Amino acid sequence: MKIGIAGANTAAFAERDHAVALARAAEAAGVESLWTYEHIVIPAGIQSAYPYSPSGRMPDARFPDALDWIAFLSGVTERIRFGTGMLILPEHNPVILAKRAATIDRLSAGRLLLGVGVGWMKEEFDALAVPWENRGRRAEEYIQAMRRLWADDQAVFAGRHVRFQPVHCFPKP
Repeated sequence: MKIGIAGANTAAFAERDHAVALARAAEAAGVESLWTYEHIVIPAGIQSAYPYSPSGRMPDARFPDALDWIAFLSGVTERIRFGTGMLILPEHNPVILAKRAATIDRLSAGRLLLGVGVGWMKEEFDALAVPWENRGRRAEEYIQAMRRLWADDQAVFAGRHVRFQPVHCFPKP
């Protein structure tokens, strides 16, 4: 059985010393993975229903950037894996995300688990000037584009939301 800790980048573990202590203690105890939450911003006055609570209200959530937190902690650990649970894919530029994720994965010796989702909070998309509509289709296309960047030495992609002519994107995960 593999054990992981969800929400590892929340509360006190958003702070450097507590995050390092958690990651090292979890690794020493044989925990397989630490999983982050992500919201780039949390707008005041959210009207969208929080899908993980019967009340529909989101609890106080303050946490650092998921990928930066993972990159930092992968440098002070050796074996524990790190996952995004979930990275809100339509809020990211897929070319930049492919580069960042592959770099973290390579520098951590393959310990990144990239979990992605489409998001539930319309107000967050509005704050980022990212279209809410068709976010599922956009996420599917972003995954295809990132896979091209990771697989091909000279990647080409032409989709509705993402398009690039022959490009080199290294490292590869």
